[in-house]
Amino acid sequence: MECAIVTHTKLEKGEKGLRPGGEPLEEPLIIRPTSETVFGYMYSQWIQSYRDLPLLINQWANVVRWEMRTRLFLRTLEFLWQEGHTAHASHDEAEEEARRMLGVYRDFMEGFMAMPVVTGQKTDSERFAGALRTYACEAMMQDNKALQAGTSHNLGQNFAKAFELTFQSEGGGREFAWNTSWGVSTRLVGGLVMTHGDDKGVRIPPLLAPTEIVIVPIYRSDEERGRVLEATTRIMATLTDWERRDPGRLRLHLDARQGVKPGAKYYEWELRGIPLRMEIGPKDLDKGQAMLVRRDTGEKRPASLDTIGEDASDLLARIQNDMLAVARERLDRNSVREHIDYDRFKEIMDGDGAFVFAGWCGDADCEARIKEETKATIRVLPDEEFRSAEAPQQCLRCGKHAVAEAVWAKAY
Repeated sequence: MECAIVTHTKLEKGEKGLRPGGEPLEEPLIIRPTSETVFGYMYSQWIQSYRDLPLLINQWANVVRWEMRTRLFLRTLEFLWQEGHTAHASHDEAEEEARRMLGVYRDFMEGFMAMPVVTGQKTDSERFAGALRTYACEAMMQDNKALQAGTSHNLGQNFAKAFELTFQSEGGGREFAWNTSWGVSTRLVGGLVMTHGDDKGVRIPPLLAPTEIVIVPIYRSDEERGRVLEATTRIMATLTDWERRDPGRLRLHLDARQGVKPGAKYYEWELRGIPLRMEIGPKDLDKGQAMLVRRDTGEKRPASLDTIGEDASDLLARIQNDMLAVARERLDRNSVREHIDYDRFKEIMDGDGAFVFAGWCGDADCEARIKEETKATIRVLPDEEFRSAEAPQQCLRCGKHAVAEAVWAKAY
């Protein structure tokens, strides 16, 4: 694993590029890319007996990766992430924890972000350094590239042995602990934008949106303004009362700014991705209704003021489900499962791209050659529920017997 080491106070331009400049530091500053070593050492100080296990710690931390070519949110030099580190008494407990957290990440990505993923195990070449096994959630962006959205690692006893992390077992002997680590980062923000964004801006699923409904009053005169704002106050109270019956839902904002035309407000809130816009004008009040406009589809429909809370809540739930369904349909539509030869595979990767489910012989050299020739990598060896109905029999590239099905794609 590579890490950044700071030795001087600044960088200066030299004949061959940047070079250390300014004053040298008294001691080099090691900027860690992740925290397995930190927790490995600390756990060795804290854990003495099997009674101390399992030990599970979660943290939010900024880390640095040695990225030469950064990409906003997706690959940045520094990023904020959530990472968990655990220690267990047995391999099976550690394996269960690693798989459980993979499921937690998948539930969040699909249930809240409306971003479908394919889960599975990484190959040895893609495995986290020092891990026994690495599992990942792979999402498809709108350009058909893969985004590794989250990972979970069964670290085995490798870090325990490196840091002498032992415990007294129930039988009285000394054993090395079994560790896991897992994490997601601000990369998920990039995943959200690239899964749901359109030409108008971002689209945020209701369960994730800080504001689910923005109310835009429409009026032409001061008289109409007073009437409409009085009505919106009553509607806000109705929606707030509905929120009390369904805690956590119907997060509201009233855009009562003066001097800003309704059209400009629509544009601004569409750009921000607010799931539902409520428009209320004098003609709507005369009919006892408000207009509800979906951000995801642009569909506009009237809703009675007598049932506005229930109608808005139902519509938000439908938007949440529909956004996941649309993203999942796109994933399925751009997944290739039928048998293709290597030439056709290269055409796909040179063209629109896809998730190609194909056979792999298990040879790391074959895997490396495909990456070199097409820029595509094995994203995961998919979990059973994602595997094809008929397992591929031959390796995508060499034609030898396939030992596993693999998901191939270009990735960020």
